[in-house]
Amino acid sequence: MSINSQVRKSNLENEDIKMLRGLRLGSLKSCILEPYASTYNVKCNYTSTKPSNKVQNLPRLPVPKLGDTLNKFLVTVQPFLNDTEFATTKTLVKEFENGVGQKLQSLLEKRATQHENWLEEWWLNTAYLEYRDPVVVFSSPGLVFPFRKFNSQIDQLTYAAKTLLAALDYKALIDNDKIPVEMMGKNPLDMSQYKKIFGTCRIPFEKRDKLSFNDSKHITVIHNNHIFHIDLWGNDGKRLNEDQIVQILKKVVDSSPSPATDPIGILTSENRDTWAKAYQLLSKEQVNRESLLDVETSLAVLCLDGAAGVWQRDRDRDARFTLAAAQTIHGGGAASNGANRWFDKTVQFIVGADGITGLTYEHSPAEGQPIAVLTDFIINYIDQNKTTESSSSSPKDPVQLKFIVNNDVADMIKTAKNNLDKFVANLELDCFKFDEYGKNFIKSHKMSPDSYLQMAMQYAFYSLHGTPGAHYESAATRMYAGGRTETIRSCSPESVSFARAMLDAAAAPRRKLAALQRAVAAHKDYTVQALQGFGVDRHLLGLKLTAIENGIEIPKIYSDPGYVRSAHMRISTSQVACKCDGFMCYGPLVGDGYATCYNPRDDDVNFATAAFAAHRDTSSARYRAALARALRDMRRVLLHAVDSKL
Repeated sequence: MSINSQVRKSNLENEDIKMLRGLRLGSLKSCILEPYASTYNVKCNYTSTKPSNKVQNLPRLPVPKLGDTLNKFLVTVQPFLNDTEFATTKTLVKEFENGVGQKLQSLLEKRATQHENWLEEWWLNTAYLEYRDPVVVFSSPGLVFPFRKFNSQIDQLTYAAKTLLAALDYKALIDNDKIPVEMMGKNPLDMSQYKKIFGTCRIPFEKRDKLSFNDSKHITVIHNNHIFHIDLWGNDGKRLNEDQIVQILKKVVDSSPSPATDPIGILTSENRDTWAKAYQLLSKEQVNRESLLDVETSLAVLCLDGAAGVWQRDRDRDARFTLAAAQTIHGGGAASNGANRWFDKTVQFIVGADGITGLTYEHSPAEGQPIAVLTDFIINYIDQNKTTESSSSSPKDPVQLKFIVNNDVADMIKTAKNNLDKFVANLELDCFKFDEYGKNFIKSHKMSPDSYLQMAMQYAFYSLHGTPGAHYESAATRMYAGGRTETIRSCSPESVSFARAMLDAAAAPRRKLAALQRAVAAHKDYTVQALQGFGVDRHLLGLKLTAIENGIEIPKIYSDPGYVRSAHMRISTSQVACKCDGFMCYGPLVGDGYATCYNPRDDDVNFATAAFAAHRDTSSARYRAALARALRDMRRVLLHAVDSKL
């Protein structure tokens, strides 16, 4: 039974949707416990049918016991409540457990017997396809590749050609089930998400978008906001080689020397219902329908961007990081490369004229792990300077896609430009490399690098605001069929005690170290449970959606301050562990929050932090400084402990 849209609209808005945004965006990361790190780093027409996948016979996502989830929930909300509020929350939880919670649990367990994964369809629709804010800034992340220096246009186009060839090789591995099955310990992980990153496109519809899955032999290339169809195989059925692709891309560039007057791509940056209206207006014309379908069915988008000034003399390494992050998230605005995009496409490769390279990724069909593996595959391919010997004897010329733009659509394009520029102005980014130590130092002190870095973020937030920050990162539940993610609630009583100890000038180093060790252990324990599908958030979401679907009044627990505050994720974090010197980046989840995406490497950590300029209480620059200061303070505590033992 599907959820009634009118009921959903009235009951899943505002704070509920903000919470779901948090749960969704956290899924960039497949949480990697140290023992499993090496495993995780292994090297048409519209259709609602998913791509075929190799059968893995994985277990079903479990429904946790109601009492276990509620006990865990009480622990996680404690940092956000005073004693009186906490007593009220405990009473509500007890009433829920002994009352309507039992009925909802029984209905959810029944659903679990009828679906391979009881959450999968709900999750895709509620967390993604029904989400109406723009995917730009609010949902789709950017991933910055290592910087390049292009001395000529041919350098740029050659790099772009290599990127496409690498992507095709990667897709061939996916299609032929040659990507090694990832493992978590002895448990194989669901590999179906790999099948969904190429050829997939999100299609705008009012109230709920749809996904289109395709397997074609062409890509979309966008240059100066003009959109082209490029066949990667010739008339003889043979794949093009590097030189041939470069020559075709050169024809694209030569035929689009100035920006398009009405850049259709910028409409994909709009509110989803607004874009859906523009899409319907465009679709009234046959030529537009054909062009839209051509983009939607392509394997991927290649954005040949103009120069962004990355190598200007006044830009140091961190300034380059920040500029590149902006280009991959939103393109720098309408006057820069923000209209040179098609944000609905799952993968958009970005190759800028002066060396910014990376991708933008639409999140709904898959998590970040296949994208992270793709990134390393591409970088390795390019760095090894691989060449293709086979070539087509009859490559096809590029075809520029045509659009008829009426006055209504032209006005919508103007509005989209203004809205995108507002997003750009409001998003504060501060991306940097912390190079004083990396995960090797942390592991030498027998701590999980991920848990350690999570506690650094807790400490940094507390030092700025004097209060705990609701804080998530996500754990992959891919040990189950159709598994996506569960939220790790990183803010805990132990993390609060640690932050307070670090800020207490009178606290002895041993006390600070003990507090750090307890906080890291608590985080790691919750992580293990979340990876197994036994966190708090997905189960509570399932119970709430069960109530909505069955016409049952939403229980009071969901409006209680404990639930609301603990789900208002002021710290949104994701570890995306690329081996290359790259990083992922995205916007905060809430107006008064911070985003922190990080790539821990052996001897350094790449961070991408963000905040909204419109909120006076937050600043990405202050947060970045506090995070670096926290990491230094924690290092001193660890070194002092070693000195004390000596």
